[in-house]
Formats: sequence, C-alpha cells, structure tokens
Amino acid sequence: MTRPDAVVFEARRWIGTPYLHQASAMGAGTDCLGLLRGVWRALLGAEPVDVPPYTEDWAEPSQHEVLLEAANQWLVKKPLGAAERGDVLLFRMRQGSIAKHLGIQSETRDAAAFIHAYSGVGMVESPLSRPWLHRIAERFSFPERAK
Repeated sequence: MTRPDAVVFEARRWIGTPYLHQASAMGAGTDCLGLLRGVWRALLGAEPVDVPPYTEDWAEPSQHEVLLEAANQWLVKKPLGAAERGDVLLFRMRQGSIAKHLGIQSETRDAAAFIHAYSGVGMVESPLSRPWLHRIAERFSFPERAK
C-alpha cells in the first residue's frame, strides 16, 4: 500500500467516531487534531510531542497560529495546488482568521473529498466543495519517518 493510500485507509477507519474536544481515541471520541494524531500513531509510531491543552478557538483572539506552527514543525509543507490523497489540509474558517480546522484529503479531482471531525456530528467524509476549497490555508503531507 502506498503512503497516501495508507493515510486514507487509516483516516477512514475513524469515520463515525463521535466528536470530543481534545480527544484522540478511535470509536470513543476525537476532534480534528485527534484524527491527525491517530493517523500519525498508526503510520509513524509515538507522537513526537505531548499535545498541550488547547481551546476550541485555537487562540483565535490572540491570532497566534498554534495549529499552523505545529504543522510546519512536524509535517511536510506542499504547494496548495499539489493535491494528493492523504494530504493534511489546514483551514481558515473565516477570512483573516487563524487556521483552526484540519482534515485529510481522501479523494482528488472531480470527486475531491476530505475526512474531518465536526463538532456535534463526529468524524465524517465530506465533499471538498468550493466553500471548503476557499478555506484551505495550507497543505501538508506526512513525513516518511517521524522527525
């Protein structure tokens, strides 16, 4: 199985997991970061750092790019237009705000989709529709090995 296929396979295993802020337990509860953490553990082993507590606003009032800074440290940055299955997508939910949501791209081209956690809904696979595409702030891939 290629790396992108392995990422998507693992992410899809999380679909149906209830939403639970700061959690990362398949089937029990997770948020969007919890999905990323779970896929990391499955593919790369132990998480490289302990994730400190974080608020649901992701430091939005201070405009501190907590999620983006962590992604730049642990993932491999890609050009926005270089879409591939298995990419990690960071989203700005409002123009001018910080990146505070993420998902894993599961399909590309006409059937573009991504897997992510929705508050009140849980882990789902959604079409990567025009409104979502416009919210993508950065695109990353998982490293070949843990840094």
